[in-house]
Amino acid sequence: MQQGIKIHTLKKIIIAIDGYSSCGKSTLAKALSKKLHYAYVDTGAMYRAVTLYFLDNNINLDDEYDVKNALEQLEVHFERIEGKNTTFLNGNNVENEIRSMRVSDAVSQVAAISEVRRAMVRQQKMMGKRKGVVMDGRDIGTVVFPDAELKIFLTAEPETRVQRRYDELKQKGESIDISEIRKNLSERDRIDTSRSDSPLRKADDALVLDNSKLNEQEQLEIALNWTLALKDSVTQGIS
Repeated sequence: MQQGIKIHTLKKIIIAIDGYSSCGKSTLAKALSKKLHYAYVDTGAMYRAVTLYFLDNNINLDDEYDVKNALEQLEVHFERIEGKNTTFLNGNNVENEIRSMRVSDAVSQVAAISEVRRAMVRQQKMMGKRKGVVMDGRDIGTVVFPDAELKIFLTAEPETRVQRRYDELKQKGESIDISEIRKNLSERDRIDTSRSDSPLRKADDALVLDNSKLNEQEQLEIALNWTLALKDSVTQGIS
C-alpha cells in the first residue's frame, strides 16, 4: 500500500463490488469501508430481507400484484450494533434469520423478480448519492452504479466457496450436508447469471480479484492499493 497518504483524506468515491455467492464480497466490503471510513451497504442482505418477508407472509412470486403490494409493506435499513452492520426489516433485527439456508434457498429466485430488483435499485441509488460508499452485490457496477470510480469483480474457485459457506453455517450451529451447499450455490449461480433483469456479469472496466488463495488481510491490501492508485482520488500535496 502507498505510504505517507492518510486514507481518510482521499476524495470520496463509490466502490462497487460484484461477484458470485460466497466469494467473500461482504467481508471485503465491510473491511474496506471501515478502513476508508465509508458507509457500507450490503445489497445481498436487502434481497435476503425481502425474501424473508415473502416467505413469512406466503407471497406468491408469480402474482405481480401480490409482489408489488408486499414491497410496499416492507422497509429495510442498516444499523451498526457492537461494531457490526446489522439488517433490520420493518424495525426488527433479522440479521441471523436472513443468513439461514431457508432464505438462501429462495433468495436468488426472489432477486430475479424485476419488480423486486427495481425497488431495491432505487433505494441503493439513493444511498450512494453522497458518495463515500462501498456497496456489494451482483449488479452494482453494471446497473446500480455504472459510473462508480472503482469496480471490483470478486471471484473464487467453486469448492473454495462451498467450503467457506459450510464453515460459516457450521460456526452458526446449523447442521447441513456439504453436498446441499454445493447444490445451492450451483443453482444460485445459474439463476444469478441467467435472469433477464440485470444478470450477474463483470463490468467491462471492473478489476478482477480472485481470492481463492488469499486471506482476508491480503485481499483487503489489494483492494486498498487499487483505491489509492486512482489518480483522481488523492488530494495533491498530502504527505
